[in-house]
Amino acid sequence: MFDDIRAYTDQELRPTLERLWADPEFTSVVAALPFIDSVEALKQASLQCTSINQLHKNVIHRLLTLLAEKTCASLQGEGFEKIDPEKAYIYMSNHRDIVLDSSFLSVILINNGLESCETGIGDNLLIRPWITDFVRANKSFVVKRNLSVREQLSATIELSAYIRHTLQEKKQSIWLAQREGRAKDSDDRTQNSILKMLIFGEKGNILEKLASMHLIPLSISYEFDPCDYLKAKEMQLKRDQPDYKKSRQDDLLSMKTGIMGYKGRVFYKAGTCISEEIIKMDAAMPKKDLIEKIAQLMDLSIHANYRLYPNNFIAADMLDEADTFVRSYSKNEREQFSDYLQQQLNKIELPDKDEPFLRKKMLEMYANPLKNKQKAKA
Repeated sequence: MFDDIRAYTDQELRPTLERLWADPEFTSVVAALPFIDSVEALKQASLQCTSINQLHKNVIHRLLTLLAEKTCASLQGEGFEKIDPEKAYIYMSNHRDIVLDSSFLSVILINNGLESCETGIGDNLLIRPWITDFVRANKSFVVKRNLSVREQLSATIELSAYIRHTLQEKKQSIWLAQREGRAKDSDDRTQNSILKMLIFGEKGNILEKLASMHLIPLSISYEFDPCDYLKAKEMQLKRDQPDYKKSRQDDLLSMKTGIMGYKGRVFYKAGTCISEEIIKMDAAMPKKDLIEKIAQLMDLSIHANYRLYPNNFIAADMLDEADTFVRSYSKNEREQFSDYLQQQLNKIELPDKDEPFLRKKMLEMYANPLKNKQKAKA
């Protein structure tokens, strides 16, 4: 059941680990991680795990904690003390990093005495057999992309049924991004199609169905986005070449940069489960309007719970050529951010590099969380 998309089971863990450790590319990637003291010790520690939860708690959690110590000034979570460990939730968040959004969430969950969650990952990222094995052995299920209309319908039915099965039968929480792909300009909005997918093919009261999934809006705030210059570059390429599509190498570079790049302070805020607010809605409203209202509810919580850094205020002032938020940062912080911005812009290589456009787009990435939080709090 769900064999082509589901996360691997405990019974599949041992043969999967043996395949991974026999793969020279996988072992070379592990050996290149600067916080790994001994590949052999890591291999033996993983092979001693008899369940995926044990692997997460004893091995993956430790590795991700070391990664956070290397690439973040801090990794903090708030609001997780309200989570009922007996319930399965859908954590739906803004999408900052291809790999780490759900990975760092699992660190925070385990730190709070909760079980790590399953994660949806697009099959466009599964560009090596070992990547597929690694993520599916780490509680990831596959979201199929770039299908024909007929294939997409079948894939949506399967994915929706798998998510319900995971929540209701496995009693396993799930992380989902609020949209397909990252919001390149950090103007985070929940796609209605994601909410529709959750109840696709379901009969009866859609409010009851969605409320039973215990949706928690999750806000992810980065002080620095190591992929900011790559996102800006992609925006210029899409502007200049309407048919432009990222290559597999582009995806690999984004994953590597996001994982290993410096992020500064990283903060996760779990909002309040919105089940009660969903149930109170008028079930007589058209389905389209209800879905839109729930998406707006998600966005309001995500935006209100951003943690803001000096960069956000500086970017807004630089973008508007104003000093509206000058009391929220120092002169030194502004100079440091300006230097950082130029360093990132210098990394972009394009034949017709439009630096004013690229600079504007990067500033928007840092200013939009502030602007959205202001609107949410108004």
